[in-house]
Amino acid sequence: MKTIEKAQIYHNTHNPLLPPKHHMPDVEAHVMSDGRLYLYGSYDACKKEYCSNFYRVASTADMENWKISGKVMKGTDVPWFDKDAGVEESQGEPTPFIRKMMEEMEKNPELDYFGTAAEKELEALLYAPDCMEKDGKYYLYFCMVDGSEGVAVSESPDGTFGSFVRLPCKGIDPAVFLDEDGKAYYFWGQFSANGVMLNDDCRSFDSDRVVHGLVTEQEHYFHEGFSMRKIGNTYYAVFADIEHGKPTSLGYATAKSPLGPFSYGGVIIDNSGCDPSTWNNHGTIECFQGQWYVFYHRSSRNTKINRRVCAEKIEILPDGRIPEVLMTSQGPGAPFEPEERMYGFQACGCFGKCYIDYDAHSGEEYLKVTKDGDRAVFRYLSLKTLPQSVEIRSRGRAGIDICLNDVYVGGGEITENGKTVFLLDCSRIDSLQAEIELVFKQVEELELNSMVFHVS
Repeated sequence: MKTIEKAQIYHNTHNPLLPPKHHMPDVEAHVMSDGRLYLYGSYDACKKEYCSNFYRVASTADMENWKISGKVMKGTDVPWFDKDAGVEESQGEPTPFIRKMMEEMEKNPELDYFGTAAEKELEALLYAPDCMEKDGKYYLYFCMVDGSEGVAVSESPDGTFGSFVRLPCKGIDPAVFLDEDGKAYYFWGQFSANGVMLNDDCRSFDSDRVVHGLVTEQEHYFHEGFSMRKIGNTYYAVFADIEHGKPTSLGYATAKSPLGPFSYGGVIIDNSGCDPSTWNNHGTIECFQGQWYVFYHRSSRNTKINRRVCAEKIEILPDGRIPEVLMTSQGPGAPFEPEERMYGFQACGCFGKCYIDYDAHSGEEYLKVTKDGDRAVFRYLSLKTLPQSVEIRSRGRAGIDICLNDVYVGGGEITENGKTVFLLDCSRIDSLQAEIELVFKQVEELELNSMVFHVS
């Protein structure tokens, strides 16, 4: 089978991983039998709602050259979709997290954490998927805005996917795990995760064998987005985690069986600070060419949507723990070198009211600064050779302080569109890499396109 659209090739080692126009959140990452790493996620393309009615697949052989597919599946092709239905987000009494959010929404009606079925434009939206390779076929497990879950099949890891079969469950965020003994397991759910062993056809399971409450909000900070990996003899459940308040973290729990019981392990990464309106996170961990990564997403455009896939290197300690890592601009690649252009949309921290915005006419993203005191963080810049100046390309007017590892090294006024050069004094910097912090003042609205640190 062939994809509907021509694939796009993109060269990049930094965060976000994919081009500005591709917003792929909720990612599952899998190394398939051809040796390539494949990313399966939902696809933010709606103006007000999460996701869209189609999926794309991204893949790479080296974490540098990315292939982004055309539309590999459309929700409008799913025969059972019910446009008059809505997702049943929970059963029984609201969880403590939901009660807290409902109280906040009562105090501030403008907050919209969840939305309702009546408010959604039910256009066969496809939510977070997962994919498994078995016996030469690729099984894509998906969920829809009507609450239904299903599986589609392809003979290629990047589709297209068809031959739809509905699964006997209702909810969100399906995940699949193929164990070393050939048994496959299916997981789904929000606030409390469910799991069951799939039948040999990979397209059905026995409902009376479902195990409920594998990880829960009360015991494991579980919000949604269950994902499973096995490291050694230990099974890792990775999921959106509310330990820090909102589900902006990815946390993990471990067990000696794919169906538990699980013990909470901690937070792997938190995307809080990627955007003033960031609300959730969803991703996984995967080992590719000997290196473990955490794949996650960041919101942009001062919204809870427009989410973009990112990745960071992580370490699995000898005792099985996964230390928490920070979001970076460099991503899976090396730190930015002097003379290498760093773009505004690669900021890994946006504090105050600044955020990553998009120009529909040029197709470019940039850092939009709107208020005095806005701060943007970029990690990391190589300091093997100390920079002497920085060239900033921007539109608008603002004052700027430039800090490396919390040390002020230069700054001044940006007064005109185009290029502004600031001299730097890095004599007090004694490390081999630096976190860049830009602090803005006297802002008359600024669009920061890019910057380059020069050594001469």
